Amino acid sequence: MSDKALKPSVLVQNLAKTFKLYEHPQDRLLELIFRTKRHENYEALQDVSFAIPDGKSVGIIGANGAGKSTLLKLLVGTLQPTSGDIKINGQIAALLALGAGFHPDFTGRKNIHLNASLLGVPAENILQLEREIIEFSELSQFIDRPVKTYSTGMYVRLAFSIATMVRPDILIIDEALSVGDMAFQKKCVTRMNQFRLNAKSMVLCSHSMFHIQELCDFTLWIDQGRVKEFGESEKVVGHYEDFNNKKKSYNSIREDIPEAKSATGQKNNKEIQECRINSLSVCNEKNKEVTEVKPLSTLILKMQIEVLADNINGHFGFAFMRSAEEPISSFLSTNSENINLGECKKGDVITVSLLVEKIAMRNGEFFVLGGLADKSGLLWYETKFSSALSVTSTKGVGPLIMDSTWTIEKQDD
Repeated sequence: MSDKALKPSVLVQNLAKTFKLYEHPQDRLLELIFRTKRHENYEALQDVSFAIPDGKSVGIIGANGAGKSTLLKLLVGTLQPTSGDIKINGQIAALLALGAGFHPDFTGRKNIHLNASLLGVPAENILQLEREIIEFSELSQFIDRPVKTYSTGMYVRLAFSIATMVRPDILIIDEALSVGDMAFQKKCVTRMNQFRLNAKSMVLCSHSMFHIQELCDFTLWIDQGRVKEFGESEKVVGHYEDFNNKKKSYNSIREDIPEAKSATGQKNNKEIQECRINSLSVCNEKNKEVTEVKPLSTLILKMQIEVLADNINGHFGFAFMRSAEEPISSFLSTNSENINLGECKKGDVITVSLLVEKIAMRNGEFFVLGGLADKSGLLWYETKFSSALSVTSTKGVGPLIMDSTWTIEKQDD
């Protein structure tokens, strides 16, 4: 077995990058002359570690300013780390900042030769590659013009064509692909899928969670210069989307539970003790309690209620909650004609079960709220939150997934 097969394509260990920020351009020179600090340190990356298995693709996600582009530049070698190690096993090609590596006064053809030689392509192979690059980029009528006259889309076409045509072991692509038109994006995705089929490694930085899930085996989530999570793409993307969905102005349920707030936002009145909820559970179809929920699965919500006074006519409710102020869905017994418990007397113990089929949430964390109200539905005797439930992320876009059936008919000529 070769050494390459035993090693990851990329190994990053304890990587850090610190930039010096100067308020005025002359401060850099004054600092050098007078040996006094005139800058502030900005830690773009801190303690970043991950490995890319040979032949696998990794997506890099995170908010703007998280450090994604800095990491890509460190991988390519256009920046040097402040500390830490990067080990690359194989030839690397990159499509980073728009036009990076192009000489603006050179023609497209000359830039092909320049970039191919920098990537280590033998001179005798460049002419053959040149024809393939020009054909793929669809720039034959512009190829002998200076690239400074190219449009943004033309820049991307030429850069992507060069980066993929030299057939590197590791391909690194920044968000620049989003600039191209739809037809060219389709060609690019096809080329990247072919790249993966050839067991090459790829690093893709993108804000398109769909492309990350479709093209990447693993995903690295960077938040404020640190690794937030690294793992299988479906799981990490689901957590990232849930994280962004939770950026609200209100408190989370975890913060609200100690306040013992009711579903109406008011504190429970402990003097009203006509009924109480002894227990609340969330179970799967096999009646086992769960903390993880698969999309489109079935849940059984259960409450055990104890009646503490005579002549009580109670009504029941459940809700799926993102936070104490954000219900996702609610279920009330008053909306069902089949439920007529009648009056209860002190000492009665009632078990209420609700079967909820095909849970539509695709990712994220939620809680189940159980509630017990009077006949009017306005006075809540008691409410109770379940433990946190997490949804096992699946491919797709958006917070919901819906059960559906395709029907496709082809018309005869």
